[in-house]
Amino acid sequence: MQFTGTKNYIASKELQLAVNAAITLEKPLLIKGEPGTGKTMLAEELAVALGVPLLQWHIKSTTKAQQGLYEYDAVSRLRDSQLGDDKVHDISNYIVKGKLWQAFTADTRPILLIDEIDKADIEFPNDLLLELDKMEFFVYETQEQVVAKQRPIVIITSNNEKELPDAFLRRCFFHYIQFPEREEMQSIVNVHFPTIKKDLLETALNSFFQLREVPGLKKKPSTSELIDWLKLLVADDIPAEVLQNKEAKNALPPLYGALLKNEQDIHLFEKLMFMARR
Repeated sequence: MQFTGTKNYIASKELQLAVNAAITLEKPLLIKGEPGTGKTMLAEELAVALGVPLLQWHIKSTTKAQQGLYEYDAVSRLRDSQLGDDKVHDISNYIVKGKLWQAFTADTRPILLIDEIDKADIEFPNDLLLELDKMEFFVYETQEQVVAKQRPIVIITSNNEKELPDAFLRRCFFHYIQFPEREEMQSIVNVHFPTIKKDLLETALNSFFQLREVPGLKKKPSTSELIDWLKLLVADDIPAEVLQNKEAKNALPPLYGALLKNEQDIHLFEKLMFMARR
């Protein structure tokens, strides 16, 4: 099982090595990187490349580790008891399997995506240590021990919003997705826009990377935002000359709303434009 990327996902050599190392070691792969660099998409495309099921557990600020194992639906059981339903006598009817349980008992070794783990409470990663390490857990309501048939391939993503515990990090194989260099970015764009005009792509990439180099930006535009911007440029049939004919080096590009996502960065650019014109 070797991952080399897919026709829809350009993976760097370093990322390929990290994925394959994590699979070989049977350790969770912890992926960090700027938002929009393809962390979530990695799990989706890895599942396609290996031809295995994908289970996605998207983490929120209110998510608890227990939800990944199972939840006991006491409300439904109470309602059924009031209605006189016979299934109320079997508590297993009210155990809702979480994503980890589904991954542990899958017939085919699946990929389990734990997406944006840093959104949850700081104790969330620690609460999963035993289950991810031993690949088993106990269901107290049914007195059942759930043991993984085979270790799922676990992909964990983080946007670095908060630090993860050392004990959790020790159990993972870590990789940071570096922002693509120009050549790699051009390959990524070609996947999405195989017929894009070369002069438009060249000029758009120049504007994009110049934009990222502006000091003080609160949020630098990411790969996904570049794709959105190019989609708009192609849809509106904007010629490369429109991007080239700038009054100043720091002029705002057309349709900049696809690249800049907050008013502070827009105001910063307007200030730079004003200073350049002086």
